[in-house]
Amino acid sequence: MGAEYIDRRAPGIWILRKVLTRRTECPGHRRADRKIRRFQGLPGFVAGLLIALAGTSHADTAMVAVAANFSDAAEALRRNFEQDRPHRLTLVSGATGKLYAQIVHGAPFDILLAADDLHPGLLVQKGQAVAESLWIYARGRLCLWSPDPQRIATDPVATLRTASGKLAIANPELAPYGLAALATLESLDLADRYRGRLVMGENVAQAYAMVATGNAELGFVALSLIRAPGRTRQGSYWLVPADLHSPIQQQGVLLLRAKHNDAAVEFIEYLKSPAARTLMDRFGYDT
Repeated sequence: MGAEYIDRRAPGIWILRKVLTRRTECPGHRRADRKIRRFQGLPGFVAGLLIALAGTSHADTAMVAVAANFSDAAEALRRNFEQDRPHRLTLVSGATGKLYAQIVHGAPFDILLAADDLHPGLLVQKGQAVAESLWIYARGRLCLWSPDPQRIATDPVATLRTASGKLAIANPELAPYGLAALATLESLDLADRYRGRLVMGENVAQAYAMVATGNAELGFVALSLIRAPGRTRQGSYWLVPADLHSPIQQQGVLLLRAKHNDAAVEFIEYLKSPAARTLMDRFGYDT
């Protein structure tokens, strides 16, 4: 004779056991004993499995707002980051000022990679970003560029002084590279000469496109847009001396909504790694 009951020792799993109150030596009872022993080992196995699953890396997604000058580099970094991680990133590029305004008005970004060291701090002041996460991820370089390989020769300043066409820059109200371009013209006493001949893109990538399509003779653009690995950039350029404008300190910050987002937190950690800095160097950034 025997009795049956439910064993609930393993959370979430019910095991039916048969407790024999009297053993016999018949073959049928010996087979039943063997089955019971197999079931009795199951709760421990399942508990171990649940613990293992709990330790499995959790896949998150993150949306990253990226300054236009950094878009090519960010795409390369995204690919490397995702190769050996379960997380997935979405990159949205634009002028820093415009991205900042979108974040302030509720855009669902998790990280801001700005082209300056002003807007990330403003987000911290507004309570929309994590103060401890502020860091300079790169220092940008400005250059004068022409698609003509002979246009910018041995005397780039003379080229600027004698050019008669339009000069493309990023909108200085939205893009730090535009501010640096204006400062460079003022340092060279050329601001008045180009008054009325400046054409502005919303961001530095648009300024580059204006020159590339012939809508401007010359343009002040980010060095990263010319030195992107794997791309052949025709033309000639002049790397603007850093003392002609304020440093382009590109700062990043984790937005408050993403404080517990593994994808966002780990991507920031990756951007600080030697491998990421080496890749950024290849794009023309100082890290």
